[in-house]
Amino acid sequence: METIGAISPAREYTPDVPRALTVSELTRLLRDTVRGNPLLSRVLVRGETSNVQRAPSNLVFFTLKDANAQIGCVLFREEAEALGFDLEDGMDVVASGDVDLFQRKGDVQLVVRALTPAGIGAFWASFQRTRKKLEAEGLLDAARKRPLPRFPRRIGVVTSERGAVLHDILTILRRRDPLADVVVASALVQGPEAAVSLRRALEDVGPRVDVVILARGGGSLEDLWAFNDEGLARSIAACSVPVVSAVGHETDVTIADFVADMRAATPSAAAELVSPNLLEVTSDVQRFRKRIVEAIRDRLREAAESLAAVGERLTPRGLRRDVDANRVRLGAAARSLLQSGRRDLTRQRERLEALGRRLDVLSPLATLGRGYAIVSRPEGSVIPWACELTRGDPILVRLQDGRIHAHVDRTEVA
Repeated sequence: METIGAISPAREYTPDVPRALTVSELTRLLRDTVRGNPLLSRVLVRGETSNVQRAPSNLVFFTLKDANAQIGCVLFREEAEALGFDLEDGMDVVASGDVDLFQRKGDVQLVVRALTPAGIGAFWASFQRTRKKLEAEGLLDAARKRPLPRFPRRIGVVTSERGAVLHDILTILRRRDPLADVVVASALVQGPEAAVSLRRALEDVGPRVDVVILARGGGSLEDLWAFNDEGLARSIAACSVPVVSAVGHETDVTIADFVADMRAATPSAAAELVSPNLLEVTSDVQRFRKRIVEAIRDRLREAAESLAAVGERLTPRGLRRDVDANRVRLGAAARSLLQSGRRDLTRQRERLEALGRRLDVLSPLATLGRGYAIVSRPEGSVIPWACELTRGDPILVRLQDGRIHAHVDRTEVA
């Protein structure tokens, strides 16, 4: 039994029939030939990057191409970490590395040892020119973006009718909103004619629906290039209804994403954005209905209880009970007023007594009790100064226990 990869001589030698090589033998000979050629070691290759992919093992795979050819490249972890810049599609770079043959798939690859940017690739430069032009015209402004309808009755889908994208979108729309009509406008999503086909499909379906999904699955920069078309961008901006762009994977960005009213990470996400979940809506309606019914029942119960209470009050027994209750309330109010009046009288009496005591302290009569006298004229005017009197003037002297009528014998001014 032959071991895969081992070169062993045939058991029988027939000069007229050459021995057949195994695939492993052939790929090994090719690999050794490539590796043994000094011209293919440490070569410098300039080209534009495309289809950049990062593996979980930290390997970076990409394609290096020009107008007529392309070659697969691999960048190992250490070299990738030492780049010093983010490798993206559409970059013009110079790669230094060794040409090798990947034996398992028979692919020729460039094992990149060093990579430096040489400029902006043609695709990337065109992308930036288109974006800046549309931005200057205001087509990328957030202010012009329209909100999506909450309950669209007709949903348009512009995509290829052959891809899995359409199937995924339709599956989600039927599950979430089976009442909505879906209008599919088939279009090319890749190749030289794709941009024109997408524009026509969008212009055809826009007037017939409430919202449009513009969708395509993932791919390389070249595969998605139709969605960077300036004419398509203007058709999106001119569409009479909101447009959701769902092109490629979450990391893919196109001009259509900038111009559209909303961008979805994937086509499936776009289907969820434009469609209400009728199961959730139905659940909300049932919950609100239950709350309204309960509120109506509570109000009716309260009204019935209030009406029954009024009826009870109008019966002789109810009237007698109200009269008794009012009599009790009046008695309590009378007692409260009487107690309050007594308290007020007590407070006023105490206040008057305090004022009387203060007046007694300030009264001139109290001064007389301390041995002083008040001298006045017979008509009652008080004489404060001795200089106001002359000999023979009648005076009235008031003491604590009475009055003395006298005449001035003489005056002495201090």
